[in-house]
Amino acid sequence: MQRIYTYRMTTTSGGNLSLREPNGDVWITPSGGDKGGLRPEDIVRVRADGTVDGERAPSSELPFHLEVYRRRPDLGGIVHAHSGALVAFSLAHEVPNTHLFHQSRNVCGDVGFVPFRLPGSAALGDAVAAPFAKGFHCAILENHGVVTAGATFQDAFRRFEALEFTAKTIIKGRLLGTVRYLSEEQIALPGRPVAGYDRFEPADASSVETELRKALAEFTRRAYRQRLFISTQGSYSARVDSSSFLITATGADRATLDAGDLVLVSGGRVEAGKTPSRAWRSHQAIYQRHPAIGAVINAYPVNATAFSVTGTRLDTRTIPESYMVARQPGWVPYGLHFEDNQALARIVSPSQPVAILENDGVLAAGANVLEAFDRLEVVESTAEAIINCRALGSMAPLSAEAIRELEAGFVK
Repeated sequence: MQRIYTYRMTTTSGGNLSLREPNGDVWITPSGGDKGGLRPEDIVRVRADGTVDGERAPSSELPFHLEVYRRRPDLGGIVHAHSGALVAFSLAHEVPNTHLFHQSRNVCGDVGFVPFRLPGSAALGDAVAAPFAKGFHCAILENHGVVTAGATFQDAFRRFEALEFTAKTIIKGRLLGTVRYLSEEQIALPGRPVAGYDRFEPADASSVETELRKALAEFTRRAYRQRLFISTQGSYSARVDSSSFLITATGADRATLDAGDLVLVSGGRVEAGKTPSRAWRSHQAIYQRHPAIGAVINAYPVNATAFSVTGTRLDTRTIPESYMVARQPGWVPYGLHFEDNQALARIVSPSQPVAILENDGVLAAGANVLEAFDRLEVVESTAEAIINCRALGSMAPLSAEAIRELEAGFVK
């Protein structure tokens, strides 16, 4: 709840979370109070026999949590929140189309819709439980936000975060133009079988690797804090030497990732006992082709990703920093980097360090971890400014003369 509140995905008084233990006991956030300041002792246990343990009363929405659990014995966690983008969908009586990204489709599936019922009522319990009883894991509540669920609480949170990101991107994309959605065949592309890889037991880490692990973990957490990643999406890597690099692991929570969660790849072999991001082969190709690149980051910042789902050109001729840092981004058609590991390496280079990946976010590269991160931040800031500019009028880019001066004075 602290994470949801910190990132403004609910309000002080809004939303409730629960998890169910194997014995049937349900732990749920309390009624009322400050959602941004909850303590562990504030959480209430509702036993399977109906008795309640806790210093405070359980959430007034307890009836729908219990009804969802009753109809879905496989579920162990529920998130109900009033996040801005999903509330917008609930006001429009619309559900986000998760065919926007392969990740959101695979994580969230189809999204149900629940007609309005009085909060806290048995009628709301019946209405919310209905789509979950049909197999849905996410539902928009008419004029009331969203509910997501999963086998574990982490699964429920992951779905909530992915769905909010999807909704935000759709909203931003519609401000730019026509949003493009993926077919089932396109969504299946990243899941196609790929060649296996050899594993190895790494030797004791060098001082260079140790420091890189610390820096990469910290910048990954910072990227999450800056909302450039969501908790289980996005990859970040850094070169250790000419044949080795570190990369984030598949499924690791980007908000809490530490140095031990990173995976060492050396000579095409993968550190034993760990699973690297699915993007590791593309990152490896970039390092092999461009010795001057020392860090690569795949991410899904909402504003820049809105350009990726509409095909709108992201013109960095906005302010000097944008053009100097990000240059003019390349464009990668959807699926190319899934089918051809060398594809990104042919597009991304020290002179064109950013690429927009159609319906798959953004890639930024740099000489080191800081430079790659800075480029990603600049691209997202630039994209946000362009979208905001649309509310004011047409964007007036830097003049050709200004670009020539920048090229001569600053750009290598």
